[in-house]
Amino acid sequence: MPHSLSSRSRRLFAAAGLALGACAAPVALAQAEWPQQPVTLIMGFPAGSGVDVVARTIQEPLQQKLGQPVVIDYKSGAAGNIASEYVARARPDGYTLAFGTAATHGSNAALYKKLPFDVEADFVPVAPVLDVSNVLTINPEVINVKTLKEFVELVKANPGKYNYASTGNGAGTHMAFAELNSRLGLQMVHVPYKGGPEAIASVVRGETCCIMNQVQTVLPQYKAGKVRLLGVTTAKPVAAVKEVPTIAASGIAGTQGFDSSIWFGVFAPKGTDARIVDKLNAAIKSVLEQPEIREKFEGQGNTVRIETPAQFKATVHANRVKWAEVAKAANVSID
Repeated sequence: MPHSLSSRSRRLFAAAGLALGACAAPVALAQAEWPQQPVTLIMGFPAGSGVDVVARTIQEPLQQKLGQPVVIDYKSGAAGNIASEYVARARPDGYTLAFGTAATHGSNAALYKKLPFDVEADFVPVAPVLDVSNVLTINPEVINVKTLKEFVELVKANPGKYNYASTGNGAGTHMAFAELNSRLGLQMVHVPYKGGPEAIASVVRGETCCIMNQVQTVLPQYKAGKVRLLGVTTAKPVAAVKEVPTIAASGIAGTQGFDSSIWFGVFAPKGTDARIVDKLNAAIKSVLEQPEIREKFEGQGNTVRIETPAQFKATVHANRVKWAEVAKAANVSID
């Protein structure tokens, strides 16, 4: 008959078990520490687009902060909806993220009535990256005006004559112009392109008269004297083109309070652990606080935006409400 353990022996074994458990717990937690593999940013716009340039700017410093490679995977098309759907259906493990915009997670909800995902409910806002100013950019050989006032007067005198370019149906460049046209009663023809490079090229070639594109995208053509800038869409002037006035300050009826800037930011699938979201947010914040990163963005006409996940969630919601109102007022829809 086997001997039974004395009460003292049982206490010794129990104490040893607790000690082993205490030693093993940190090891298990360390092994489970995120991230343990490359993190992928799903990009819904073409390589070389303004959104892509921003993502690539933070790519290397972000992977240094995370200690893992950060990969950009392009799934462009449908104004970013293809990429958004991919991330909405991805595992919520922090390894597949969306590099979204005020269009993909805002105005698209108003423009596309049958999206296979909800731009708010199916994502966790992680962190914004920056605010992007668009600027009314014209080809002076097609529409020879020097001020926004002259532009408005000429377009109103010739309804339906002038074509404006955008980076795609429902993109921020489209919605910014739609808001301007709605506010001022302008009748122009919208010509969507597949991305920023193609859209601005159409203006330079004279296929379209103008575009409301990102400052960073039009800067090379502006410095080369190929295009003229009439007004930035932000509430305040932009450092990179400080000589260009804001549309809101033009004094033209309907432009008061005009602010059609957009933001770029990072999103995770719904259900992603809050600890992963917080770690990502802190890493992105740290990158954006680096002087060289901030200076580079500001030199391109952008403004760094730092928010907590909760603050960014509120930004996303307010943005969705605003663009729903703009789309309704401008009578703009995709399907």
